[in-house]
Amino acid sequence: MTEQELASRCAQGDNAARKELYLTYGPRMRALCRRYAANAADAEDLLQEAFIKIFRVIGRFKWTRPGSLYSWMARVALNMAIDSAKIRRRLNHELADMEALADAPADEPLYEETAAIPSEVLHEMIEDLPEGSRTVFKLYCLDNYSHKEIASLLGIKEKGSSSMLAKARAALIRSIKNYYANKKT
Repeated sequence: MTEQELASRCAQGDNAARKELYLTYGPRMRALCRRYAANAADAEDLLQEAFIKIFRVIGRFKWTRPGSLYSWMARVALNMAIDSAKIRRRLNHELADMEALADAPADEPLYEETAAIPSEVLHEMIEDLPEGSRTVFKLYCLDNYSHKEIASLLGIKEKGSSSMLAKARAALIRSIKNYYANKKT
């Protein structure tokens, strides 16, 4: 069944199509939700809420190219994660503190130095970032969103997105330097 047929049947309330949609896209959606939730339980809640909303509004989906169904579903889930009051509050608070960082160059460590750090440690470093900066970092670096797209998703200015990314990078650089400093002692 094509993406268009699957979406159309889901919009008509076909439970077999809904099950197929969940089985087909559930694992990728779960991975996406896990990146933006504080823990596994929150990720599962977000996943379930996202699918409920997807099934409710799938009639609005417009197919444009192969892969557009997943892109649309991911956008729904991402918007739900971002719409939480906690994230919005933190984003606005961090924006006020970061305008000066917008054009600051990052003193980035060499790729080889970063590549030598275990992935679990790097993941922890990313998770330790302030929530707003972490969200922008993940959207930009892991999901390949542009600053314009991030600004639109988060309801902020492009400059705010680049400021948050600069802050995230600076914090990660500090964490990487601390990692190596602690490793030597």
